[in-house]
Amino acid sequence: MLLIVLELIGIAVFAASGAVAAVRARLDVFGVTILALTTALGGGIIRDVLLGVHPPTSLRNWPYLLVAGGTGLIVFWFHPQVAKLRRSVLLLDAVGLGLFVTSGTSTALSLGATPYAACLIGMTTGIGGGALRDLLLREIPLVLRREIYAVAALCGAVVVAVGEWAGLPKGLVSLTGASMIITIRLIALWRKWNAPVARGLEG
Repeated sequence: MLLIVLELIGIAVFAASGAVAAVRARLDVFGVTILALTTALGGGIIRDVLLGVHPPTSLRNWPYLLVAGGTGLIVFWFHPQVAKLRRSVLLLDAVGLGLFVTSGTSTALSLGATPYAACLIGMTTGIGGGALRDLLLREIPLVLRREIYAVAALCGAVVVAVGEWAGLPKGLVSLTGASMIITIRLIALWRKWNAPVARGLEG
């Protein structure tokens, strides 16, 4: 029950980030809701498509759709208040990323994916929704241009894959992987770390 609650919190936070971006782009209420759903559920849908799970899990469980869509509507009507909670949202976003990546990696391994494929699928589960959000808004995905986000996700996925390959308890492995992702993400935000870009570019 605790894991389900945490997963729903992660969905709500991801949906809120998508809805906030949609509000800033001046989309209507339908557009805001669609972007919230895409951001919150997109990564899990990509994971299930890659693993051959049809229909995707998030489309079979109505609470996922309800939480994501409801969060989008709440942000649409109360976006000034939501904007004031930026630090709390960033913290919860880090927790959601950790949960999504570790669960995505474990799911991939349980369905027979190789460890390296499971790592990539787990990372995609965490960052896929945000990348789709940015593409729908005609922007280069944030995870590809600044902030330590995808790197943190991949590190956590590797921890899960190695831990399960070594036969360690799944609960401990998932907790360790999620903790690593959350820690890297929060330190990167605190220290304002960004991945290096190529030097010597004009403009």
